[in-house]
Amino acid sequence: MLSKKLDNITPSYTIEISTKVNELKNQGIDIVNLSIGEPDFFTPVPAKDRAIEAIYENKTKYDAASGLKELRKAIQYKLMKENNINYELDEIVVSSGAKHSITNTLMALIDPGDEVILPKPFWVSYSEMIKMVGGTPIYIETCKENDFKLTSEELKNAISNKTKLLLINNPSNPTGAIYSEKELLPIVNTCLDNDIYILSDEIYERIRYTDSFKSISSLSEDAKRITVTINGLSKSAAMTGWRLGYSASSKEIAKAISTIQGHLVSHPSTISQWAAYGALTLCQDEMKEMVNVYENRRDRAVSLLSKVDNISFINPQGAFYVFIDISALKDKFDYSDSYSVEFCKRFLEEYRVAIVPGIAFGIDDYVRIVYCADINEVEEGIKRLDKFIQSL
Repeated sequence: MLSKKLDNITPSYTIEISTKVNELKNQGIDIVNLSIGEPDFFTPVPAKDRAIEAIYENKTKYDAASGLKELRKAIQYKLMKENNINYELDEIVVSSGAKHSITNTLMALIDPGDEVILPKPFWVSYSEMIKMVGGTPIYIETCKENDFKLTSEELKNAISNKTKLLLINNPSNPTGAIYSEKELLPIVNTCLDNDIYILSDEIYERIRYTDSFKSISSLSEDAKRITVTINGLSKSAAMTGWRLGYSASSKEIAKAISTIQGHLVSHPSTISQWAAYGALTLCQDEMKEMVNVYENRRDRAVSLLSKVDNISFINPQGAFYVFIDISALKDKFDYSDSYSVEFCKRFLEEYRVAIVPGIAFGIDDYVRIVYCADINEVEEGIKRLDKFIQSL
């Protein structure tokens, strides 16, 4: 007899696709995998060396629930230098990945029945996280013409007396869109006027190809007061398997997050934390080089996609995804449930390319591809997409 929570939880589309890809590969079938947002880089050597040193220095005991002091100091310095936000050490909590940081925050802020505003498209796990803590996701339809970025008017129309939190992803997964300061200010003011918290997931913040990015907490002291900033090293330093993220918030919220984490996991692996410390303090050049490579891949992917008929896409300013509009092909498919799932299923079966259906992000007329894979894989995947569309 399982918990009734599971009645409303949808399994992860991306994990389901990854499982299918692995099954096909185990059968000896060659698959072009453009579905998983995992950098094809390895963790930089200085970060790995710092972890190895920590092992041999026997830094393997319990530590503070909020994270190693040395790492929180490095995060504090990063936020001050790169984002122009001043946080005290006790306002920073290190967790086992940004996903864990988000869940901790939701547990700290959301009571059963509270509403969390979630603009479409959204990252696949946001809605399920909200449900798991007893909250109600309130979806907002945003406009393609605005690169699917939320506006203050759209936000105002979704607010009710149950609204507790706005969850915003900047830069965006799946679109790669970035909010400017001008776009963020009216959103923040609306939240301030209505006593709504902001959870700002900035995990892709380093991976950007424009200077327009602005961290919400840096806009004003009032903005900082109501905002929980989420970040980590999985994407920017190719440290997905190390599971290391962090939150920065007010003392009250940070204390609540730390208390919750202390009971659930104690703290993240000390060895992962020392690797993260190495990444933040020793690997700036390596992280910048990764971004340069992603930008070149972005340019190549966009160039190839622009030549494919019957599709359009959001031009990504950050992250490493392209969100592709396939609505013009809808009448070419027979489907009973989801158009984008059927599109991706046929593409995988017939052309051996794995991509993610837009329904995973709340919009069924789209699909998402990644360009954090090897550029040859990206080019081959797009060429096969062109052939698949022509065949229709």
